[in-house]
Amino acid sequence: MKCRRIFITVIWCCLLSTAFAADPKDGKMLFQARCASCHNVNQKLTGPALAGVDERHPEAWIISFVKGSQAMVKSGDKAALEVFNQNAQIVMPDHPDLNDDQIRDILAYIKDEASNAPKEEAPFSRPGEKQPNLMPLTIYNMPFMIAYVMLIVVMIILLVFLVNIKSYEKHVKDDK
Repeated sequence: MKCRRIFITVIWCCLLSTAFAADPKDGKMLFQARCASCHNVNQKLTGPALAGVDERHPEAWIISFVKGSQAMVKSGDKAALEVFNQNAQIVMPDHPDLNDDQIRDILAYIKDEASNAPKEEAPFSRPGEKQPNLMPLTIYNMPFMIAYVMLIVVMIILLVFLVNIKSYEKHVKDDK
């Protein structure tokens, strides 16, 4: 009987923890509706890029800033003033209608998006890195070089012939 109570208690705790956990799906809808016009997760728009915002500021500060950024700026909060000044003193609209759980959902979405973002790479890579057996055109590609030069010679001869075909036809008629 005691084991059964413990089991039921554990099940309830698991269910409750998942019910109150931040949901990136809800956060995505809220982010797109409220934040996406000025913010991007991985690049700066009107407002700063939000990837890693949970590492730069505590969650309580973020919740307070989202609900009333200008109140924090006017109160002299150093972090709020720094964010405000780094973004050309553009005023972020206050969102007092968002509750703490909705802001946590947005943070969960931002964290999820930031972790799924592609790693920054050069727009192109060196051939040897992507295709290790690729050999650029060198003197060591002798068969290719010979075929390439012969193709060019044949094309030049063909072009000369085509340009002078009328004169060749005239010579043939004169010889008859």
